[in-house]
Amino acid sequence: MNFLIGLLSIVFFILAISVIVKSMKINKNLSEAEDPNTAADSSNNINAYGMLAFWFFGTVAGVWSFNASAPDFLPEAASAHGITTDKMFWISMSVVTLAFFVTNTLLLFFAYRYRYNKNRKATFYPVNHKLELIWTVIPAVVMAILVFSGWRTWRDITSQAPSDAVVIEITGHQFGWYVRYGGTDDNQLGNYNYKLIDETNNIGIDFTDKHSFDDFTATELHLPKGKPVLLKIHAQDVLHSVYLPFHRVKMDAVPGMPTKFWFTPTVSTDEMRAKLGKKDFNFKLNCTEVCGRGHFGMAITVFVDEPADYKKWCAEQKPFLATNPAYLAKVPENLKAKAAKYIPAEPISVDSTATEAVSVN
Repeated sequence: MNFLIGLLSIVFFILAISVIVKSMKINKNLSEAEDPNTAADSSNNINAYGMLAFWFFGTVAGVWSFNASAPDFLPEAASAHGITTDKMFWISMSVVTLAFFVTNTLLLFFAYRYRYNKNRKATFYPVNHKLELIWTVIPAVVMAILVFSGWRTWRDITSQAPSDAVVIEITGHQFGWYVRYGGTDDNQLGNYNYKLIDETNNIGIDFTDKHSFDDFTATELHLPKGKPVLLKIHAQDVLHSVYLPFHRVKMDAVPGMPTKFWFTPTVSTDEMRAKLGKKDFNFKLNCTEVCGRGHFGMAITVFVDEPADYKKWCAEQKPFLATNPAYLAKVPENLKAKAAKYIPAEPISVDSTATEAVSVN
């Protein structure tokens, strides 16, 4: 590719020098009061045929470039809204490409067809309301349709998530992701507070909220196939960006400003492995906002499970409170009995030392 760019640069440089030389020759003829028609005729013929050659080779190069780049396009959409988004994108690209091709074809053909001829008399149209109306109204209507369709697609993507959506919290930090699930009892995330962050509670889970008791964390992202998923997105330090390429999910994680994105996965990990013929394939969640030296490695594995498998996986996870029973000291007295059912009876117990340590934090 670099070689091709360098070769084209040399060709264009030579053409530029050629044009400058011809321009200087014409100016010299004019200054010497010579008839420039002969030179103008030959130059116009060369330029006219050059326009046709440019159109041909440009079209071939454009088609070749598209086909050569096709393997690097976005992968097959694996979410319901991703299919709609891709369809909208390709419709827009098709309309723009068609308009570009038609207008530039006419431009280069007219340069050839109506090149300078001393025997031709030019006809001027100082005004043509019909033509002006056509080239104003048609593009305006097409643009309005594209804008409205794009707005409707964006409205659907950013609309309120369904009430039965699986709620998952994604928190970006340098350089990784914290993932918190709403538990298996109520599917509701508890509150969080950055002031509660410590070495263990790195998300700042607020245990004064009863919905936090069954919340659990994980180092990977599991999504149920065919079920709406609501991602609640946060950032702890600098700008990050949640990016799921197969699911067409991209939303910035902004410090101090929670964002969200909901979607419905439609292809499980096993199904995508079969489609791609890759047994070790996994979806990935990447950061697409340069956030520091470790940005390149800020990714976690994403599994899209069948609904039954997803429920089974969630049931196997232990609530954060169960693995860190010392945080029972943070629970209000009137909620301790409710929270205690998530604490293993043995061998872990809450003693005064652990309570004191948590209280100090």
